[in-house]
Amino acid sequence: MLSKIYEQTQNSMNKTIESLRRDFGTLRSGKVSITILDNIRVDYYGTPTPLNQIGSVIATDATTIVINPWEKTLIKEVEKAIQEANIGVNPNSDGESVKLFFPPMTQEQRKEVAKEAKAMGEKAKVGVRNVRQESNNAIKKLEKDKEITEDMSKKGQDEIQKFTDEFVKKIDEMVKHKEEEVMKV
Repeated sequence: MLSKIYEQTQNSMNKTIESLRRDFGTLRSGKVSITILDNIRVDYYGTPTPLNQIGSVIATDATTIVINPWEKTLIKEVEKAIQEANIGVNPNSDGESVKLFFPPMTQEQRKEVAKEAKAMGEKAKVGVRNVRQESNNAIKKLEKDKEITEDMSKKGQDEIQKFTDEFVKKIDEMVKHKEEEVMKV
């Protein structure tokens, strides 16, 4: 019974780490990444569709992203979606593709992105702690229902705490790494 709770706990905490990785992908660091466009949706025949599903999205260098819609009629929609997303650049179109030129980040912008990364890390830690609480409640319920002994309950909660400490440490390392990446000029 406890092993099942341990497994669920680790799976849930791993999902929190994956979510944090995806969130970090939307942050801009020194080199522009196409993941900054992940949350942008284009109106494709009445359906909000991710940019990467209506054309190719390529980072050609450290400051440029090129979007080549498969249907050239979508260029205006792509431009509109990018402007509404407010990602800090204006789209440039040549009738064939849409180019995004990202200016180098200022020190102020870097600090702001680092602060965002830290906030995302704190949110992930809260998620891990919530998983810990759910797992501990499940263990306490087993003890209350006399399915496990008090000693087993204590041992189980200690194990859950070890998982929590391990995942919080991972999150701290990820945040530190992201901050270093963002602050590097």
